[in-house]
Amino acid sequence: QVQLVESGGGLVQAGDSLRLSCAASGRTFSSYAMGWFRQAPGKEREFVATINWNSGRTYYADSVKDRFTVSRDNAKNTVHLQMNSLKAEGTSVYCCALGWWMYGPTSRKAYHYWGPGNQVTGPS
Repeated sequence: QVQLVESGGGLVQAGDSLRLSCAASGRTFSSYAMGWFRQAPGKEREFVATINWNSGRTYYADSVKDRFTVSRDNAKNTVHLQMNSLKAEGTSVYCCALGWWMYGPTSRKAYHYWGPGNQVTGPS
């Protein structure tokens, strides 16, 4: 049974930095993608970033490129999302998800395991 648990959310102001973490347990992850998605109230869940657990290859949404960095700590089965220069985008729930890189790591359809989410609250 795969379990994903996010941490690190909170209240932010425009320009702040915040780091989210996602701890994974339950199986080995060498062929997997660990993605981050976010969802604002009344909006669709959107892709933010992803990392290949084995190779470290990453993809980012255009809206966060050059501001967010996704990284992994294989020894701790943990993935981090460092968010810098946060914008006044209101509240979003950030979820980490575990999926298969081969199915297109920027698509929600590639992910089969999801964490419960962690809220990031900022000004809108």
